[in-house]
Amino acid sequence: MTVKVRFAPSPTGRLHVGNVRTALLNVLFARSQGGTVLLRIDDTDLERSTQDNEDAIKADLTWLGLSWDETFKQSERFDKYEAAKQSLIDQGLLYPCYETEDELDRKRKIQRAQSKPPVYDRAALSLTDEDKAKLDAEGRKPHWRFKLSGGRIEWTDLVRGPSHIETSSVSDPILIRADGSYLYTLPSVVDDLESNVTHIIRGEDHVTNSAAQIEIFEALGGKGSAPAMGHTALLVGADGDKLSKRLGSLSIEDLREIDGYEPMAVCSLLAKIGTSDAVDARDDLQQLADEFEFGKLSRTPARFDPEELKRLNAKLVHAMSYAEAQPKLAALDADGGEAVWLTVRPNLTFVKDVIEWVRLIEGPVTPAIADEDADFVSQAGDMLPDGALTGESWGVWTGALKEATGRKGKALFKPLRMALTGQERGPEMAEILPLIGAEKAKARLKGVTV
Repeated sequence: MTVKVRFAPSPTGRLHVGNVRTALLNVLFARSQGGTVLLRIDDTDLERSTQDNEDAIKADLTWLGLSWDETFKQSERFDKYEAAKQSLIDQGLLYPCYETEDELDRKRKIQRAQSKPPVYDRAALSLTDEDKAKLDAEGRKPHWRFKLSGGRIEWTDLVRGPSHIETSSVSDPILIRADGSYLYTLPSVVDDLESNVTHIIRGEDHVTNSAAQIEIFEALGGKGSAPAMGHTALLVGADGDKLSKRLGSLSIEDLREIDGYEPMAVCSLLAKIGTSDAVDARDDLQQLADEFEFGKLSRTPARFDPEELKRLNAKLVHAMSYAEAQPKLAALDADGGEAVWLTVRPNLTFVKDVIEWVRLIEGPVTPAIADEDADFVSQAGDMLPDGALTGESWGVWTGALKEATGRKGKALFKPLRMALTGQERGPEMAEILPLIGAEKAKARLKGVTV
């Protein structure tokens, strides 16, 4: 069997960390098996779906490296869904219901008051043709429900193991709204069948839908036609609580455009949290695919920690060669050359942080010189050799200053760093001094902003 998975975003909004994790796990599984990935655009909500959102979704997936092999839009396949609808009606498995939402809500309240589960009572199945004609004449438009078997549906979940749902304990699901628009379920099943999807990997919030979907698969495709299913634990915050509103809607576009994260930092974190593997940065998606196993996925919620994401990003930046970084530096107008990049990258969390360090080297920098250090710093300026400075210059120079002034340790080094860079911390001074150059260094040591 050739593995085929699908990721099915709705272009009614942007991708965020939650649904991207689903996309990522689908891609990693498919790549680990030599399978294929279908990107299905679920745009049956014609009013809310936009081309802008669809384009943004594809741009986000491409940035993350989550490529797909096939793609189509559901809005181009309504004839397929109409045919499936008629097939279910002909089988007596799809029936019209005329209750309004208020009437259904009242029924549920009465059931709860009687300590009964709020399951639809199938009153619509008792309607005669005369009853339906009368309701139609009143202007009522029916919604359509799928008639569940009432039996026990079992499947072996790829993540959760042996699973089952008693369909007698759940309501017959609504597949078509009163306005004729389709809910997610029927188009999804039709597309999965026709596309030969073999595995459905999604969040565990869809577990309760699985039994109904399996029965619809079998009604339309025959016994055993339902794909294998895997339901992954959802994301929570670092403290174990639900993701905050800000983090829960954290868009991939913001992570890329505003925060400046590297795509492999995002993929590494989302692939490894909630697994038995250590959370660490990987160089490429193939590494993550090679390490992917359903058996590693925990049933406990995966903790998304922004600080951990920063840590992974910093690790990737620290290992980034100048050749890899150069296009990014050029885009930031902060390409100071290979020597500058190699000097400052250990101090970066994001590539964009290089802007501050390039400014520190090129200037202008306002020296930070304490009154009690002014004479010492001025003397240091006098003792700094003219001409080209090298990696050895810092050690020779500070050694001479120590001999001449008796200063050592923090009292020796901190005033020099503060005067030369205006910062208490930063790259190794032995490496940054030659980049600043003797002329600018002498001026800063004299208190000149340059």
